[in-house]
Amino acid sequence: MKWHVFPNGPMCSLRRALMLWLVPLFLLVGALSAVASYWSYSMMVSTFMDEQMQQLATALGDNRSIQPAPLNAERVEKWGAYVVQTYDAKGALQVTSWPEVRVPLQPAAGFHQVQQDGRSWRVYTLPAEATGGAGVQVLQSDRFRAKLAAERAGTAIAPVLLLLPLCMLALWGVARAMSRALQDIGRQAAQQDEHHISELSVAHVPGEIAPLVASFNSLLRRLRDAFATQRRFVQDAAHELRTPIAAISLQVENMRQDVDCQASAERFAQLESGVRRAQRLVDQLLRLSRQEAVGADGPAIVDLQSQLRESISTLIGLADQRNIDLGIVATQPAEALTLHCAPADLRSLLDNLIENALRYTPEGGVVDVRLLQDGGRMAVEVVDTGPGIPQELLPRVFDRFFRVPGNGSNGSGLGLSIAQAAAQRCGLLLTLRNRQDRSGLIARIEPA
Repeated sequence: MKWHVFPNGPMCSLRRALMLWLVPLFLLVGALSAVASYWSYSMMVSTFMDEQMQQLATALGDNRSIQPAPLNAERVEKWGAYVVQTYDAKGALQVTSWPEVRVPLQPAAGFHQVQQDGRSWRVYTLPAEATGGAGVQVLQSDRFRAKLAAERAGTAIAPVLLLLPLCMLALWGVARAMSRALQDIGRQAAQQDEHHISELSVAHVPGEIAPLVASFNSLLRRLRDAFATQRRFVQDAAHELRTPIAAISLQVENMRQDVDCQASAERFAQLESGVRRAQRLVDQLLRLSRQEAVGADGPAIVDLQSQLRESISTLIGLADQRNIDLGIVATQPAEALTLHCAPADLRSLLDNLIENALRYTPEGGVVDVRLLQDGGRMAVEVVDTGPGIPQELLPRVFDRFFRVPGNGSNGSGLGLSIAQAAAQRCGLLLTLRNRQDRSGLIARIEPA
């Protein structure tokens, strides 16, 4: 049989489980302590009072000259005074300390419980045979006995009842501290990413959880080493490939003058296209490895308009080469729009989006970079007049090395993946949608 300490569901937690199990246990212990204290003090009071009643009856039986003092209801019911009755040898009442009590002489010797006129009495009877001629009967209010037992039990249980809330408060504090420690570990783990992986702090971790955190730290170290190995491999491979591909490109360029027939020219064009694609792939791999390097640069205040102009200036040569109209369009008055992010990430994002639009837009097309501002929120849209992307393939274009089939471009399938990663690090949301007025794609970045 398997026992489940924690309930299933989204509300289960260590603090909740401790409170649900231990608070009822504390309350049960308090209730049992109260019942046990009342029972023990009730027995103690009863035994003590019975002995006093027995001694008083024996003293009155031995010395008949003692006359009991008269009593009233307050002394009998509130203070527990003993009511004394003496009888002659025939059982007739001779003297009583409180005439209002009409409890007759009990036929048997010893203790009795008697109900009379709505009152409950504890009665001790000493018959005439035991005293040598006169019977003695001593009575005491059961209500007083119960009240006295309750008072004594209350005095004894009061410290326990006072400690119960303190214990529950201490339990809640301990459970809260443990819960906070676990939440701190969770927050530290949530802040980890593939670029900044560090061990979790065990400074304030409970001893029972420390082995789990240590094991998790060991896993994080292995994961960090794996990411570093992957980045080094990509960077080293790209560096090693640049030299032979550059040599191949140079040899292909030298061979151009030797191509003298139409069939050879077509095959040569295909070869040149493949070499250019390989060169672009190597460049993108190098850019990707540098972008994923740990601690490339820290966040800073970046002027968005200046970065847009710099990116357009960098790519204006490609636009002129393909006879594409590239420009920036500001739909709002020029204002200082700034972002708090790594400058290299923002530049990588803008460069990849604009370059992607230029490569997929046919010659003679238009690429507009729109700078928007609506209600204090900025947005940048890169709008082209290319073929667009089939709607069913839009969710996949951010996957690495994915290329839309049939577009005829020499892309590597890494540009949009690099752009999305840079946007996420900048705290921006990158979305793609097809134009409604004509063919073309709109790449939009805005605060997430």
